[in-house]
Amino acid sequence: MDTWWQTETGMFMITPTPVVPLKPGSGTRPFFGQQAEIVDAHGKPVPDGEEGYLVLKRPWPAMLRTIYKDPDRYVKQYWSAIPGRYTTGDSAKRDADGYFWIIGRVDDVIKVSGYRLGTAEIESALVSHLAVAEAAAIGLPHEVKGQAIHAYCILRTGYAPSEALAEELRQHVAQHIGPIARPEHVSFVEALPKTRSGKIMRRVLKARAQGLPEGDLSTLEE
Repeated sequence: MDTWWQTETGMFMITPTPVVPLKPGSGTRPFFGQQAEIVDAHGKPVPDGEEGYLVLKRPWPAMLRTIYKDPDRYVKQYWSAIPGRYTTGDSAKRDADGYFWIIGRVDDVIKVSGYRLGTAEIESALVSHLAVAEAAAIGLPHEVKGQAIHAYCILRTGYAPSEALAEELRQHVAQHIGPIARPEHVSFVEALPKTRSGKIMRRVLKARAQGLPEGDLSTLEE
């Protein structure tokens, strides 16, 4: 069962209810009282099935109302990109039944040879393999493709890292999404850098992979 929400929203915003049939991978529909929409960069609704920016049309009592000591940043970050809409920063699409499918953070979309791939769909494909407990995907510079997909996987008990398993996972992703989504490299790790609320810090993985400064780690899980 999938849901969509943010720390900033304080609660589930798109979530199944007992009377709504599930579609694996979809958060289904907005919760009671919510109005979500998929729009383009100018705030115009996009047709069903097309990728766009996920926005919320109504504020909600649980949502954040400002940023501590920085109200201007709050308005700029969440309410200015598309006036009158709460900008989530996530890319998504809606199907003909009104079900929402979250692709990933707008800044986490990986562009491979002109194709846009969400980190969430790549990670979902990886964890659908019996050997994988958790996964993270990032895009790193590639001289031919523009970006190449690098995956980090935590294995389930009973599975051991190997080149054969790495290749099996690469093919698994290709079969579930398409050849263009096949990771360039798969690394097996014991843990992933996460915030205290459980979100994977992909920017930290990118920095480590490229030998760059990791930046602010104040929210990093101990």
